[in-house]
Amino acid sequence: MKAILLIAGKYFVPSGKLNMIHVISLLSISVVAVVTMALVVGMAFFNGMDDLIRSLFNSFDPQIKVQPVKGKTFLYTQQLYHKISHTPGVACITDVIEDNCVVMYANQSDVVKIKGVSDNFVQQGRIDTFVVEGGFKLKEGEKKYALLGRGVASKLSVNVKNPFTPLTFYYPNKAKLQNLGSSNAFNVVNVQPGGVFAIEKQYDDHYVIVPLAITQSLMNYSNQRSYLEIKVKEGYDIEEIKAQLAETLGVDFNILNSEQQHESLIRAMHIEKIIVNLMLTFVLAISSVGIFFCLSMLVIQKRNNIAVLFSFGSTRTFIRNVFLAEGAFISFTGAFIGISLGILLCYLQQAYGLVTIGTETSLVDAYPVRLKWSDVSITFLAVVLITFLASIRPALAASRVQIKEYL
Repeated sequence: MKAILLIAGKYFVPSGKLNMIHVISLLSISVVAVVTMALVVGMAFFNGMDDLIRSLFNSFDPQIKVQPVKGKTFLYTQQLYHKISHTPGVACITDVIEDNCVVMYANQSDVVKIKGVSDNFVQQGRIDTFVVEGGFKLKEGEKKYALLGRGVASKLSVNVKNPFTPLTFYYPNKAKLQNLGSSNAFNVVNVQPGGVFAIEKQYDDHYVIVPLAITQSLMNYSNQRSYLEIKVKEGYDIEEIKAQLAETLGVDFNILNSEQQHESLIRAMHIEKIIVNLMLTFVLAISSVGIFFCLSMLVIQKRNNIAVLFSFGSTRTFIRNVFLAEGAFISFTGAFIGISLGILLCYLQQAYGLVTIGTETSLVDAYPVRLKWSDVSITFLAVVLITFLASIRPALAASRVQIKEYL
């Protein structure tokens, strides 16, 4: 084995002036390094974006969501409340009424999702850190307030410091929907804007959060609820609580964790990550042609040396392994350089934010990255495997050199 590595090392490191073979070898190493670096950075970027999106979703959505299998609402009874509240690990239950409605402010109007929440919503520990204007308040004494997404506030030109102009919500009165021209065709509720939050565009552009009593009055609901938001106590596993609730509540309710609430988006991100990685791997496979030509030219150049090695008693397996080792030197060198550069770039991005997002409304200044060592290992193995396959045919050609022709 030492002899194989020694000879392969001699071929790998130029002893004199650079010739075409060494130039191609260096180019092959460079291409492998660049593609490997791109794979490492690309995977880290998707991991970082996945973490960012999950954190933003978790800032608005509950740890566990209980919603009816059929229909928009369900009857929230004391019996149902006790079933959930007596489940070990449940810390807080917030009942929610949510639907689309029209909102007006001064002369501006928009269609929004109005989300009415019970008084214990603040115990959920969400959104308060994302308030960018006004305050995180839904009630002060008897006075009720609305919390708007930044996109909604922008469309309506809302001024939360103006105490004289309320938000006016309109919702169809189902009992009198036959005559849309009637003044009673819509239920109307006025609420003072109290604050503006900024989390993520799909929330900021559509949601207005109000006390539960507002939506009950607007929609003529009594004990109907759209869904329940559940917070889990510290030290309890969310998946275990979810399974217990599914067993307790039966088939009439869907019990969703934070990932299941956005299953399609998370799946799309994973698919996008796979596609990008496959494209870069395909580029790596094409670039490995350089290793193939480099070794093929080396075999042609070293045919006399190969014949001499045969005359000294070397086997065809020995000759084949010499050129496989030569290909391994190229691939390992390129992979090592590429992974090292990828890790360095990820560290610099995390520490200093080299590549910024460049928008004032963004919640983060720089693109997030998170390095997973499992991704680094998979990348390294993929690079070594692809480049090794490119070395097989030249190595076999070297083992078939005829002694009589080149001595």
